Amino acid sequence: MERNNANPQDLPMAVEANQEGLQSNEDLHLVLVLRLPSFNLPLNDILRPHFHLLDPADSPEPACSFLSNHAQSVRALICVGYAPVTAETLNLLPSLELIVASSAGVDHIDIQECRRRGIIMTNASTAFAEDAADYAVALLIDVWRRISAADRFLHAGLWPVKGDYPLASKLRGKRVGVVGLGSIGFEVSKRLEAFGCSIAYNSRMEKPSVPFPYYANVLDLAAHSDALVLCCSLTEQTRHIINKDVMTALGKKGVIINVGRGGLIDEKELVQFLSRGDIGGAGLDVFENEPDVPRELFELDNVVLSPHRAVATPESFEAVFQLIFTNLKAFFSNKPLQSVYQIE
Repeated sequence: MERNNANPQDLPMAVEANQEGLQSNEDLHLVLVLRLPSFNLPLNDILRPHFHLLDPADSPEPACSFLSNHAQSVRALICVGYAPVTAETLNLLPSLELIVASSAGVDHIDIQECRRRGIIMTNASTAFAEDAADYAVALLIDVWRRISAADRFLHAGLWPVKGDYPLASKLRGKRVGVVGLGSIGFEVSKRLEAFGCSIAYNSRMEKPSVPFPYYANVLDLAAHSDALVLCCSLTEQTRHIINKDVMTALGKKGVIINVGRGGLIDEKELVQFLSRGDIGGAGLDVFENEPDVPRELFELDNVVLSPHRAVATPESFEAVFQLIFTNLKAFFSNKPLQSVYQIE
């Protein structure tokens, strides 16, 4: 499966167009860029020959005033990183039809208001899917085979003192429940199936084309799994979807891997379950209050931690840039969009 469906020639063509000469801004479609001031958009050089970019962060004018004065006719918006797109912001954009998010998660965007307005959203899940899936599998392998813990054991000089390191678990034959079988979850399932794991899933709806067993609720999925891998979006419905009851159902040998959003897990309960030995381990790339991580987790050898880096590779960012460019071109040409987020 390709990283995304973007034409690999799109970016070179855009660069060539840039070299041949710029159109005047009056001839270009308006595109609003929403970003935090500390967050730059490296794609600007490629977008500017094709679109008239409006960026409030570059203006001394207050953002609300800028949007009211300059963005009334904007039909497309690029949301860079985790810049919040609130109902108040959307109210200042009466002509908006499309939000192109540069992230896989969209919990920083008011989804309900987008649904009410009929605004289409695309996200970066297809561009990030392969790298996020690689990372999720790596975390699972690390927890089950205790690689990071063994590394610390060796570096501490404990091998000659304490003898052989304790045995760890194999992957083959394990039952893995994937929570959220979208682009990322599907890539996770493909990889783990190749390791000989038995895959089941929970998602917003059953997918008839998928051969894996479907569980309508996460509690039942946990009861039939040795590990849960969280790949779903954070919404009002999925916040703390991994709670005390789910952890209890997963059991003392169960493992939780999270490459979705920190808020998917009741973090305080997770810390308690791990500290008491009531679940077997966890691999966490995301946390509820980033960059703050519960200090209790630092002391646990059955926990592998990562600072929200699952999707962060040069290749995945290049794929995101391709996806943003391709979707904007498609939108203004009335062609099908890629990686459309299904607003329910």
